[in-house]
Amino acid sequence: MPRWLWWTPIALFAAFTAVIGLRFGYATATATETDVINRYAQQYLQDRARAGTAEGAALTDCMAYRGDEPQIWLRVVCGPYPADKSGSYEYAVDRLGRLVRARVPGSGGLIPWAGSRSET
Repeated sequence: MPRWLWWTPIALFAAFTAVIGLRFGYATATATETDVINRYAQQYLQDRARAGTAEGAALTDCMAYRGDEPQIWLRVVCGPYPADKSGSYEYAVDRLGRLVRARVPGSGGLIPWAGSRSET
């Protein structure tokens, strides 16, 4: 069997790893706070519609704060102003823009997002 045939799987694995690394690097480098806030403001509107409380909800109900944990980049908080914990939605987002966990009214606490790395 030719020697190059033995090294082909290793070369393919290295190329695959490089593509994945570049993809995540690009996503991290180009994700802006504005993109993330707009994305979760849309999620807020969908959550309010699902709960049957969409009347009066707007994209401008959302604000973002710096994350208070190492894995949390931003906390997008949406809801009535002045802030009312019982009626506010909070989305904790990592640096890639993925939802780590969410707090929604009536949940009784934090809800881990399906497939998240957080166990909280």
